[in-house]
Amino acid sequence: MLSDEIAGIDEVGKGALFGPVFAGAVILNEHGESFLISAGLKDSKKLSAKKRAALIPLIKEIAISWSLGQASAREIDMLGIRKATEKAMLRAVHRLKPQPILLLIDGCLPLRLWKGKQKTLIKGEDKSAAIAAASVLAKVSRDTLIKQLSNHYPFYGLETNAGYGTILHRKALTQKGPTELHRKSFLSKIK
Repeated sequence: MLSDEIAGIDEVGKGALFGPVFAGAVILNEHGESFLISAGLKDSKKLSAKKRAALIPLIKEIAISWSLGQASAREIDMLGIRKATEKAMLRAVHRLKPQPILLLIDGCLPLRLWKGKQKTLIKGEDKSAAIAAASVLAKVSRDTLIKQLSNHYPFYGLETNAGYGTILHRKALTQKGPTELHRKSFLSKIK
């Protein structure tokens, strides 16, 4: 199978208390993989915000196809985080053109709703440039959205915590209560 028939998939924001979960999907050919690795591409968690931002235009330019999908806090509350994450991943995959023949999915959980071929890879960002690129796209896109939303919800420290449960965020939840974009199903143990 050619690398340009394979899509790397990763999610970002699964453990956050606020906002949507994002998924990125990227198809690269061998040249694109080599180019992006030489430009410093690796797992988004191992890159600085500045480096991730610098990689975005390169990924978008060099990829055969790239896309994003998301599932809202409401969908997370209604479906549960796993099903909502899978919805975000499917939304990203369905936007790819051409459609991939094989999905490489970061982690150990398969995409249950996908009828085609797939392979899960634990620490996939270290094993697949396409997964690493998907990780960077999803992280930068989600972080950008949460920072924009922090202007509307100033008490929760969203501009620095990206919606995760930091001490400041948890304290604001107990004092101010949740917003309509908080994942209510995640808040039962907040004290």
